[in-house]
Amino acid sequence: MKRVLHISKYYHPFVGGVEQIARDCVLALDGKVEQKILCFDHNPKSKDSVDSVDGVEVIRVGQQALISSQALGITYGKQMKKVLQSFKPDVIIFHYPNPYVAHYLLEYIKPESKLIVWWHLDITKQKLLKHLFTGQNNRLLKRADKVVATSPNYIDGSQWLASVREKCVVIPNCIDENRLAVTDKEKKLAEQIRAENKNKILCLAVGRHVPYKGFEYLIKASKYLDDRFVIQITGKGPLTEELHKLAKGDPKVKLLGLVSDEELKARLLSCDIYTFPSITKNEAFGLALAEGMYFGHPAVTFTIPGSGVNYVNINGETGIEVPNRDVKAFADALTKLADDSALRAQYGVAARARVEDNFLFKQFEHNVKELVADL
Repeated sequence: MKRVLHISKYYHPFVGGVEQIARDCVLALDGKVEQKILCFDHNPKSKDSVDSVDGVEVIRVGQQALISSQALGITYGKQMKKVLQSFKPDVIIFHYPNPYVAHYLLEYIKPESKLIVWWHLDITKQKLLKHLFTGQNNRLLKRADKVVATSPNYIDGSQWLASVREKCVVIPNCIDENRLAVTDKEKKLAEQIRAENKNKILCLAVGRHVPYKGFEYLIKASKYLDDRFVIQITGKGPLTEELHKLAKGDPKVKLLGLVSDEELKARLLSCDIYTFPSITKNEAFGLALAEGMYFGHPAVTFTIPGSGVNYVNINGETGIEVPNRDVKAFADALTKLADDSALRAQYGVAARARVEDNFLFKQFEHNVKELVADL
């Protein structure tokens, strides 16, 4: 039986996009290979520890600092060396970006171990880190046997992935069908939301209030919409207060704050159009976009060169894509869908089908098993 070591920044129960995909990889290989996970403990000032998640051993290294979103731990090198020597992995799945850990991986990895680099996103925001780790990225990609990207768009738009295109494999992220299963109580709540907004076009946006999510552009687009529309935005974050100020005086915009899973599913059920106004490649894929489409709603997105957003939502098939940050065009797209219920239904059916055909766990599981087996 093959031995697979997964290396992620953090791991469950920490909640994060990369961490969820790392766990999906482990679950996809369950029973087919012997597995271990190496990660940092997400609790600050923690000590090294070992526990088990889903029956798989998790080695958590204590972190002493967090610099530019990168965890640092003085015992990490020792722990990596130890697990590589004792476990002797046939395959290592390394979730990038994680440059501090990449240093030790490149130093201690054995020649016989196959390396899969799961490239979640380019480092773009931290300019210093981007340039500081140029040489390391080149060495990492040269050592990699396979490089996983979440969409062909990201390969085309990344200077790093484009340079090793022959090694790249596309494995899209997957949504959790079980988490999105709807109860009778949630259906009733959805009916109540519809009744409270009779004759309205309900638009929904979901996510943290951070710059790359582009919620300010959705609020600005609302200024061009008529009173049929209700723009619902869930979540909170550093920009929450600024978004409230921007929405002031526009009764169409409803900032809902953090909502329970129950309310979120009810709002996903009851909305007419799913809005996803992200604006940069920090939105590497758009899992929340796939979730909105899974509920059978057309999507409106901006064009983001090199992002998987425009791979998930297909312009003119599952929704409408408009030029980046063009709030008038975004409003026009919403109006077009509001005016044409048949088009909304057509795109909604196609949106659901695209997710079912491409972005469910069963496809992800098949892709991961095939990737590891080929090595």
